[in-house]
Amino acid sequence: MLTVRYDRLRVQPGDRVLDLGCGFGRHAFESMRRGGNVVACDFSLGELKDVAGMFKAIAAEEDATLPAGAGGSATNGDATRLPFADGSFDRIIASEVLEHIPDDGAAFAELARVLKPGGTLAVTVPAWLSERVCWALTDEYHAPFVEGGHVRIYTEPGIRAKLRAAGLQPGGAHHAHSLHAPYWWLKCAVGVKNDDHPLVRAYHEVLLWDIAGRRPHSRLTKLFDRLANPLIGKSLVVYATKGTG
Repeated sequence: MLTVRYDRLRVQPGDRVLDLGCGFGRHAFESMRRGGNVVACDFSLGELKDVAGMFKAIAAEEDATLPAGAGGSATNGDATRLPFADGSFDRIIASEVLEHIPDDGAAFAELARVLKPGGTLAVTVPAWLSERVCWALTDEYHAPFVEGGHVRIYTEPGIRAKLRAAGLQPGGAHHAHSLHAPYWWLKCAVGVKNDDHPLVRAYHEVLLWDIAGRRPHSRLTKLFDRLANPLIGKSLVVYATKGTG
């Protein structure tokens, strides 16, 4: 389940790619399959261990088909003090991480610093409307009530302003995962950790249909997702470039 559109990120074989806040590595793995030399960076050591293991498994299973130069490694790091030299990466993905960082201005500055001139960055954050509903329904979803919860709600103009302040040039944008917004509204309404609630379990099955591509259900879910994304997309994605001057 990818949030970033790779036709906009433009990962090419041999590109150095940073996946910041990689989580379980969905974008890192896709970037590697497209030929990227990927660094998956996260603050969580537990998730990084799993990502490193998956990189090895993909390389072992797909060694004959991976493009030349493809590879992957996992690095522990703080988004406000990245352990990389200036201009280290051709492409950067920062997916669903900035909303967790108190000093996001420092994180934006670091992303700009390690991006090569002419490089492309994709930032994804929870979309404004989806977040406003979640925050209104419960305090179990966000900081300061939950450790590691979201610390702010972004707007698209706000993201663009932060990118420009970091010296980057904002470009296109889109929303994604509208099917997931009602799921999180439901969880917030019945209890964020109440995964055994019948309605939550039923909706989770719908998400599994979509992710697994089970026909005919997935055709309906994908149609809904495409039509509803501009209105209730769970994620906002903004692309930016770094000038060469």
